[in-house]
Amino acid sequence: MSKVKGHKSVIFDLRLSTFDACLLMQEKPKVSVTRTRRDSAAKEFSFTADSIPAGGLKDVRAKAWDAFTKFSMPITTDEAWRRTDLRFLPASDFKLPKEGAFEDLPAVPEYLLKPLTGEQHGGQITLLPGGSRVDLDPALVSKGVIFTDIRTAEREHSELLNKLIGTVVKPEDGKFAALASALAGNGVLLYVPKNVVVETPLHSILWGPGTDLAHFSHLIVYVEDGASVTYVHEAASPNETGHAMHAGIVEIYVGKDANLRFVELQSWGRHVWNFSHERAHVERGGNIDWIFGAVGSRLTKNFSDLDLAGEGSQGRMSGFYFTDGTQHLDHDTQQNHLAPHTTSDLLFKGALKGKSRSVWQGMIYVAPGAQKTDGYQANRNLVLDDQARADSIPGLEILADDVRCTHGATVGKLEKEPLFYLKSRGIPQADAERLVVEGFFDPIMQRIPFEGVRERFQQAIKDKLSAG
Repeated sequence: MSKVKGHKSVIFDLRLSTFDACLLMQEKPKVSVTRTRRDSAAKEFSFTADSIPAGGLKDVRAKAWDAFTKFSMPITTDEAWRRTDLRFLPASDFKLPKEGAFEDLPAVPEYLLKPLTGEQHGGQITLLPGGSRVDLDPALVSKGVIFTDIRTAEREHSELLNKLIGTVVKPEDGKFAALASALAGNGVLLYVPKNVVVETPLHSILWGPGTDLAHFSHLIVYVEDGASVTYVHEAASPNETGHAMHAGIVEIYVGKDANLRFVELQSWGRHVWNFSHERAHVERGGNIDWIFGAVGSRLTKNFSDLDLAGEGSQGRMSGFYFTDGTQHLDHDTQQNHLAPHTTSDLLFKGALKGKSRSVWQGMIYVAPGAQKTDGYQANRNLVLDDQARADSIPGLEILADDVRCTHGATVGKLEKEPLFYLKSRGIPQADAERLVVEGFFDPIMQRIPFEGVRERFQQAIKDKLSAG
């Protein structure tokens, strides 16, 4: 752990050097480093400007397409992509789903449609290949709440949508951000007016079955001053033979003294290449509780930025991931303290099986003048098999002289003593391992105030551990 105070400019890059004193750290895992040049890029996409969806956002999408054409495919010599190789991404094979394509594809499982954060939904949106379904409580409509899919928003709320889109995440943020901005015909617009409190949680599901399909999504969440809402978004698909892709954008604005609880669950099928650019902008006195859960996909590259732009703003980021087989999950997080008296708290915990790999790279940035900042970040990893690998790279960049910032990273194996203790009391090996792993994840579970979400994560742990 590092604590920094009284320095005008400090940059820390801690690479797997701090080990937890609890649960994991009795045995140091084997580390092997292989350096090879992998400069070759993946194939380029076959999409053209004619692929841009028609509608009220055509000009916005055309500008995004221009940005996309200027980007090369990321390669491992690019700093952000050093640990994630796209050479085997079959980019040229992907095509957009046709209108109504979902009618001939596997339907959404019933369990995905059940409430995760209470007895009922205040509203639910199902995003499907070539279509969508929307349901919203009329009482919320009467309060001015807008919760609808992007297609409907283009027709019925075009002025608001054009005002908000692209203001938090810009096409220039990266190749996949530009591609999603240009081609996302599916997505969600959530708008909560000033001082409106949404009591019942809102829920959306992005369901992406089918092979050789590219799914693009764009979520816009705008919470006005003094408003409050809880929103859960899930992305999922069945395991299928072949390849599929998702590229998405999440734009979040939290106004003055507003509150947002935002939960993201990712359980893409093992054949899906998943890319996302996400950013939350929080104004004075605003608060965001941002929860991530990732158990699916073949490969994921996720950029998640938290901008604490107003004095006294707060943000908490909590991440859960569990990989097995040959899965590769890469999370790149940024906590940007841009104003005084801001607070951020990040905890990501992951477990790895098989030959899987996780990457977490995080940075706390404190801008000049952002005095009285309090920033924390930690990443804990539990490696369950010798061939699994976890890369953990926390960092600090501090340009103010009255701050408190702490970071840390740990990678370790299952400790023998707890397993022995449990087995000595008649608990079978498999159950003992499950209990220890659940104990490892408990600090994350304690951060999740929703029983349904916790149960979904706990079931994912059981499924991963029972898999061969």
